[in-house]
Order: sequence, then structure tokens, then C-alpha cells
Amino acid sequence: MITFDPLWETLKRRGISQYVLIKEYGVSTGTLDALRKNRSITLNTLNDLCELLDCGISDIIQYTPDKN
Repeated sequence: MITFDPLWETLKRRGISQYVLIKEYGVSTGTLDALRKNRSITLNTLNDLCELLDCGISDIIQYTPDKN
């Protein structure tokens, strides 16, 4: 399973709120909703987040194998 838990930690460390992502960085509310609910996003969106936050993919997503 892929989660966006590292994203929230990255934002917290940098003092960036979800409001700032929307108002200053132009991230859509739909994208933020998908991130909060660990829904899929496009690779373009992932790339944009990495560029906006000047970070790597591992600062945004985390993969954990499903428990089967």
C-alpha cells in the first residue's frame, strides 16, 4: 500500500500548511483530498510536489506491502 504519510511530516518540518499549498503553491483542493485519503495521484502531480517542496519522492510517499 502506498501512503502519503511522509508528505505530512515534510510539510510539518517546513512549516507549510495545506492552506499555503492551495493559496501560494496552487495545489488543488481535489489533489489535497486525494492525498489525505491516500488515493492515487498522477506521476505529474508527484513530480510537481517534488519540485514545489524541493524534495525527493521518499519525502512524499511510502510503500508498505499489503498484508495477505
